[in-house]
Order: sequence, then structure tokens, then C-alpha cells
Amino acid sequence: MSYELTGKIKLIQETQTFSSGFTKREMVVTVEDGNYPQDISLEFLKDKISLLDGLNAGQSVTVTFDIRGREYNGRYFNNLVGWKIQADTGAGDSGNYPPPVEENPFDSPFDPADDDIPF
Repeated sequence: MSYELTGKIKLIQETQTFSSGFTKREMVVTVEDGNYPQDISLEFLKDKISLLDGLNAGQSVTVTFDIRGREYNGRYFNNLVGWKIQADTGAGDSGNYPPPVEENPFDSPFDPADDDIPF
């Protein structure tokens, strides 16, 4: 099951490589939650690390992630593992769009010559 969150990137950590060859990279996204914004830490593993390339602090993103849990020495831990990032471009979108078409309320698709009412 996957989840999504939208917020602003607070920070992106450097890639960590472990002796086993396993690699991960963490990022923190600030999510507005009423009066108390939440800093959510997500990790990206192995080949998903490259998704963080080109992203910067302060950028708005939507992250798709899975929740993973495990037990270690009688304690339970959860990890949010990201696997998709979409940079939000809506606020800075200045594309050239055609002007809206103004409709005349007196123009009607009804053609009086086409009065084929079956009753």
C-alpha cells in the first residue's frame, strides 16, 4: 500500500553507503498540518536515490512512499521509504494559454428545423 504527502523540502542529506554495499539517502519534507507544521523524514534506497538529484530545499514536492516496520531488541521502528517524487510547478507556471472563450447565452445548439421529438 502506498501513501502520498505534499510539502516543502527542508533538507536533503548526503548519500550513505554501508560496508555491505547498501546505500540510502534521506530527506525531510515540512508538511503544513494546522497550526503545527510537521517535519517528515523519508528515505530513498538503492536506485531510488537518484530521484533526489536536482531537488533543492524550499521546493514544493509530492512524495509517494511506503511504510515499513521492523522489530529490533523488543523495540519497533517505522520507516517511510520513498519511491516517487513529483516537483510541484503549479505556483510558478507561466505558460502561454489561449484566452478564455466567452459564450453568448443566446447561442443555442438547438436547431428548430431539427424538431424530431418522438411524442
